[in-house]
Amino acid sequence: MTRGPTAGAAPAGRAALVRPRGLLLDAMGTLFGLQESVGCTYARVAAEHGITAQPGAVEQAFSRAYRQAPPLAFPGLEGTALEAAERNWWAERIRSSLQDPSGEGLDPPQALVGQLYAHYAQPSAWRVYADVPERLECWHRAGLRLAVVSNFDSRLPGLLEGLDLSRWLQAVVISSRAGAAKPSPQPFALALEQLQLSAGEVWHVGDSPEDVAGAQAAGVPCVLVRRP
Repeated sequence: MTRGPTAGAAPAGRAALVRPRGLLLDAMGTLFGLQESVGCTYARVAAEHGITAQPGAVEQAFSRAYRQAPPLAFPGLEGTALEAAERNWWAERIRSSLQDPSGEGLDPPQALVGQLYAHYAQPSAWRVYADVPERLECWHRAGLRLAVVSNFDSRLPGLLEGLDLSRWLQAVVISSRAGAAKPSPQPFALALEQLQLSAGEVWHVGDSPEDVAGAQAAGVPCVLVRRP
């Protein structure tokens, strides 16, 4: 992870940057990543339920399904209704990723969907990038207020806790609860409100075009992390 808009990162825009008082951090791809590819995990779990799938084909189908998916955001929902919406959203991605020989999505059994959903709620499914703890500790000691802003669901706070990252964070904003996903500026606005900082007082650190576009829409400079 970069220490600022230097080597290994690309600031969104070339205007003079003011030293921030806080950082808004993306989660997956920025702070942590998967222990195993989606294709391998889906194929392995599918085999336990009598469904044969090739990891490479699943990976391609998942990438396509994820790109084409509606935002992982559910305005006005909370509690059990929100959890059901999140599970249904992922069930559709799983259905599209596990295809029969004709290329049509399968109707996976609920037990398979539930197992995959539970798998990615476990910290053991993820790995924190080696540079992250040191950077978070350094930023924390420097007095920066830190928040995660992520296109994720209600599993994220538990993952951050289990991955031992939450101790450095003052706020966690997830798209499913925010009612909007990056590149919408709404999740950024919610994080700024919780940190009690203005857009001109923070930078966003992320790894995707949605991070850049969302930060720009919110008036926040963006540092783009380029991980291998």
